[in-house]
Amino acid sequence: MKKIAVISLGCDKNRIDTEHMLYRIAQKGYSVSDVKDADVIIINTCAFIESARSESIETILECAELKKAGKCEKIIVTGCLPQKYRAELIDELPEADAFLGAFEYDKITDIIEGLSDRSNESEAENFDAAENTPRLLTTFPHVAYLKIAEGCNNRCTFCTIPSIRGGYRSRRAADIVAEAEGLVNDGVKELILVAQDVTRYGEDIGDSLISLLTELERLDVKIRLLYCYPEKVTDALIDKIASSDKIVKYIDVPVQHVSDKILKLMNRRTTGADIRALTDKLHARGITVRTTLMVGFPNETETEFGELCDFVRSAKPEYAGIFAYSKEDGTAAARLGGQVKKSEKIKRVKILGEIATAVTREFGGSLVGKTVDVLYEDIDFDKNMFMGRAEFQAPDVDGRVYFTAAEADVGKVYKIKITDSDDYDLYGEAVAAADGECQ
Repeated sequence: MKKIAVISLGCDKNRIDTEHMLYRIAQKGYSVSDVKDADVIIINTCAFIESARSESIETILECAELKKAGKCEKIIVTGCLPQKYRAELIDELPEADAFLGAFEYDKITDIIEGLSDRSNESEAENFDAAENTPRLLTTFPHVAYLKIAEGCNNRCTFCTIPSIRGGYRSRRAADIVAEAEGLVNDGVKELILVAQDVTRYGEDIGDSLISLLTELERLDVKIRLLYCYPEKVTDALIDKIASSDKIVKYIDVPVQHVSDKILKLMNRRTTGADIRALTDKLHARGITVRTTLMVGFPNETETEFGELCDFVRSAKPEYAGIFAYSKEDGTAAARLGGQVKKSEKIKRVKILGEIATAVTREFGGSLVGKTVDVLYEDIDFDKNMFMGRAEFQAPDVDGRVYFTAAEADVGKVYKIKITDSDDYDLYGEAVAAADGECQ
């Protein structure tokens, strides 16, 4: 039986797609292996911005060298890259044996078994049917991402997602809850809700995010919200998060910018004043804020960039991802005048990154001497310490809590007294045994 390796690139929504593929592969009896030992290599690609496309192409070419050396038989390219650029890839990447778009994962085992698909057209499988297929988690067994919608209708002028993933389609609440129940029964203690825009859940099917959260609160699991657009983070949603014992006091709100001029050019439906007021509201209710900020958008001068720096200094989002604007063909922003030089964008990323890091460092320092609940996940052998996350830390992006303890069981919660901090991480010692519950 063939050995299959799967490389998943890009966002956590892509990770979920990969997990659906892994389930189909396992159901056919294939074994999952490392790339160096695989007969077939599947690369699930990202095409959001230029750097993501470059990473995808480089990964494909690296795997092509293994195929050329006779170390694998077949390369299958899936996901956003062939969804948007399939015809070009067929001509430019003869090394790949098949291309499957972002909604064709049901064909993966057919391709492995010998059918070729280098056709120019991507077929779109039924979204609900695709998402309701079981999956094999690639996260820690106590954590799972849960996709609640696909696509986007926001039409930000810099973004390619609608042209790749299509318009916004919410999953049925009953299907989401059923999947969540299965994950909880399998030992998941933290569900991370994701979509391109989580806050618009249900608008297309007569439902709402708050209603969905109410259903999920009945389960014995913690719930985390990522990718909540600022104009849709209502007082009702804030109250829901703040008052619930199941929803963690954390929210990811990608504001992108705070200059009214730049926000308008981005086709964002909010203002700098609204964003500042929202951040204040969230902090007043004890909710940790992660955001995404973009520098170097067309027509961003030192004045608008200064507004963004001042926002981070004053509003103090605990965590911030800083990105340079990427000019993407086919987007409205690519046609704007006033494009910022690459060297200037790199400089602004560095400046704003240093400001954001200082804010995160200040936040971490404020926790020294306090005791926080930490979900234990792994061991760092270099540090010789256990490693986990507090509720105010999302996986992969927000740093960790490193701690000492006599012993620790993965997936359990420990009370950790914080004794030190650095730019992103916290350090401490266990002061209480695990309670066995994620609370």
